[in-house]
Amino acid sequence: MKNFIKLFPIITLFFVGSFYLHASFGINTKETNPKGSKKSEIKEYINHHLKDSHSYSLTSYTDEQTGKKVYIEIPLPVILYDNGFHFFMSSSLKHGKKVVESDGNYYKLNYHDSKIYKTNKQGVFNYDENHHPTNYAPLDFSITKNIATIILVAILMFLLFRSLANSFISNNGISKGIGRFFEPIILYIRDDIAIPNIGEKKYKDYMSFLLTVFFFIWFLNMLGLTPLGVNVTGNIAVTFSLALLTFLITNLTANKNYWGHIFWMPGVPMLIKIVLAPIELLGVFIKPFSLLIRLYANIQAGHIVLYSLIGLMFIFNNMIGSSLSFVLAFFISIIEILVALLQAYIFTMLSALYFGFAVAEEDH
Repeated sequence: MKNFIKLFPIITLFFVGSFYLHASFGINTKETNPKGSKKSEIKEYINHHLKDSHSYSLTSYTDEQTGKKVYIEIPLPVILYDNGFHFFMSSSLKHGKKVVESDGNYYKLNYHDSKIYKTNKQGVFNYDENHHPTNYAPLDFSITKNIATIILVAILMFLLFRSLANSFISNNGISKGIGRFFEPIILYIRDDIAIPNIGEKKYKDYMSFLLTVFFFIWFLNMLGLTPLGVNVTGNIAVTFSLALLTFLITNLTANKNYWGHIFWMPGVPMLIKIVLAPIELLGVFIKPFSLLIRLYANIQAGHIVLYSLIGLMFIFNNMIGSSLSFVLAFFISIIEILVALLQAYIFTMLSALYFGFAVAEEDH
């Protein structure tokens, strides 16, 4: 832990430098680019980063000889259903600059909304009055950047904690190596989150979920600060799914005392019971809703602020303004690293609290 604290500033500098390099190649930094267009380019770059995509875009640059933009990326498989399945790699789409032919059908990526549409051979898009494509969009089952990251984190967690468990068993209950870093965190979740909120009798039933959701959110948040450009927990569909799991576990494992306090609050007058029942029932849905919004909003806002500060370096384009932006980005990155851990902690703590409400026994 002491070594981690010593390395913390270096880790933060790595994240800020990674963001800077990732952005600097993606944004045109030439003096010939007017300020208005540069601001628009930065805004478009941030919006594109916040969305899911069909590849890991590491960086890009403009070839000085051809004037064309060259993308360096890790392609992912595209799986479409349009009267049958169609398979090809995302590199074939060339970021929406090329039409892909599959079994006589033609598909093209719309860069602005990151969706794949069916087009003619020339790749022409038809737009409505709001400039939204009206082309047919086939069912998309692609392994996108967010899905690939979720799979990667799931495999990482399985291998990591399987290794920790085997090491713990083989060394007579003494953790070694990286286990010394993770063991205090696991014990903290058990002793300071699960047991106080759920109780010693029932906490073991929920420990697997609490540990999984904590490390899952934490690892995804940390990956979101790397040049891979992932924004998984800043995707409301992901936070909705996590909150839905908490909602289902809470209500499917709840005892009659829990439901009794919702529909027929004990110890209060009859008229108050009738008034409280719909309010308490509404609270059943508000609790998971607050979970998903809190995680989504904090991660999304952090990415926007950090990329905006880095974008200011290119807008100022001078020693004073760019240096100030870099310093601000550095301190925001420190906060973001802490927020990545804090949001995982808050989600886990509140989930444990809701589980505790669900299994609490009536006091006599």
